[in-house]
Amino acid sequence: MLNLPISKALCLAVLFVVAGGAAAAQEPLTLQRAIDQALGMNPEARQAGAGMREARANAALARTQLLPQLNFTEDISRGDDPVYVFGSKLRQQAFTQADFAVNALNRPQPVGNFASRFSGQWLAFDSFRTQKEIHSADLMRKSSESAAKAVNQKVVLDVVQAYQSVLYAEREVAIAQREQETAQALLGSVSDHVNAGLAVESDRMSAQVNVAARTQELIAAQGDLEMAWAQLRMAMGMPALKKTELAPIAPHEFPETALDADLDAAFKTRADFQALSQAESAQSGQVSAAKLSFGPRISAYGNWEQDRPTFAGAGGNNWVAGAQITLDIAPFSKRAQLQHEVAARERIDAQVASYRQQVQLQVTQAHIALQTAQLSIQTAKAALDQSAESLRILRNRYGAGLATITDLLRAEDAERQSQTNYWHAVYGNAMAYAQLLFATGTLTPDAAEGLQ
Repeated sequence: MLNLPISKALCLAVLFVVAGGAAAAQEPLTLQRAIDQALGMNPEARQAGAGMREARANAALARTQLLPQLNFTEDISRGDDPVYVFGSKLRQQAFTQADFAVNALNRPQPVGNFASRFSGQWLAFDSFRTQKEIHSADLMRKSSESAAKAVNQKVVLDVVQAYQSVLYAEREVAIAQREQETAQALLGSVSDHVNAGLAVESDRMSAQVNVAARTQELIAAQGDLEMAWAQLRMAMGMPALKKTELAPIAPHEFPETALDADLDAAFKTRADFQALSQAESAQSGQVSAAKLSFGPRISAYGNWEQDRPTFAGAGGNNWVAGAQITLDIAPFSKRAQLQHEVAARERIDAQVASYRQQVQLQVTQAHIALQTAQLSIQTAKAALDQSAESLRILRNRYGAGLATITDLLRAEDAERQSQTNYWHAVYGNAMAYAQLLFATGTLTPDAAEGLQ
């Protein structure tokens, strides 16, 4: 028994309690928490959010065209140019009879002028072109919001895939470790048999080769686990994320849906398809705006000005107001702009048609993959049970000298492969369901939580 002072023993007890509490407080990283962290840290998600805010700013900028423009100018000048001196004195309301002298008109003394000016312009009517551009900007804002949702769903899918890759890799490492330990135990047993004259040296060599093979598999599985963690860190946007325990994903039976229902859901809810359709409508608005640019424009303007010989001195003021009608009689650039907008609309129309076919293909593939994965689980589970029972029987037979080591190693290989196939089917089934949710546009963080 250790003889420690009471104070040191108490400190150690406190440290043990704190350490135990910290270990208990460390909860496994769930799929939901990994997704939440990824949506806040992933660079693609942040980039999509910035693009959405940019589109909102563009929509607000388009509306400013309807507002009047008001400017203030403070102009300070001095000179002896005859026209400048004459005009400045008139605006300052400081013109006198003496200023009409011929010498004063031809060679005036320098004067200074402080002009404070308020000016304004307002586009009152432009054949409704501005309204079309505002509507187009609003559609592009909605398109960017839909695109941001699509990026978030892609981030969720990447996290789900990386998360499951880590779990699958951990299963592979556990299987490889167990098989490596079993191979070591078998080598010891065979060596005992060889030493007792109950087996030949070739059996020991086969067992040694088996140990080497299992060790290589363990090394490869550990490397795959490191790669899976690297993918999870990248998907979450957290390159410094430390390894932690992940909450397991148990075998699931996911609901089956009809292919037609999945296709209808995809065209209605897929954010990327909505973004492209909204961009198509926005481009149609740009074509309309380009056509309306040929129409007349009516604008109003006004100006109020105060001129003084000194900054704080007295002076005169004047104002001007008017309206202006403008019609472009040689709109060559506008015709080229219209052709550009029409070509852009034709291009995006073709993109929408092509993307519709891609969505249909993706949904069909995901639907078939889920059906295949669900059937694979049943087959893999049956094979797992059969291989485990076969290995148990062969181990007993080998121990009784009724089977060769080759038969035993073959049974171990079959049991190991059946375990790998089973967990591959389990995670493949969950991933196939996530792919179907993504293909139909319903892979939200809440929906992904149902995978675990």
